[in-house]
Amino acid sequence: MINHVDKLRRYLRRLVKAALEMLYGATVYEMVRDLHKERAQLEHMFILVVFGDILGIPVLPPYYTLRLLPYVAPCIGGWKRTLLRERDITDLCDQEIT
Repeated sequence: MINHVDKLRRYLRRLVKAALEMLYGATVYEMVRDLHKERAQLEHMFILVVFGDILGIPVLPPYYTLRLLPYVAPCIGGWKRTLLRERDITDLCDQEIT
C-alpha cells in the first residue's frame, strides 16, 4: 500500500512540475531569454570600451583597464570570439516571425 502511495506522490510531483514549466514557458520564457541577450550585449559593450585596445581601439587609460582586468579576465576569450565572429544578414533578424 505504501509503495502505491509513493508512486502516486512522485507522479503528482512530476505532473505539477511539468505544468509549472509549461506555465513558465508560456508566460515569461521569452522575456527571460531577451533579458539574457541584452545582458550579454551590454557586457560585450563594456568589455569593448574597457579593453578595446586589445583590438586596437584605445578608449580608457591603461590604469583603469588594469584595475578591472581581474574581474573581466574570464570573459575575454568568449568576448573576442563573439566580436570577431563572421556574421550575415540573418543575425540582424533575431526576432521570431509570428
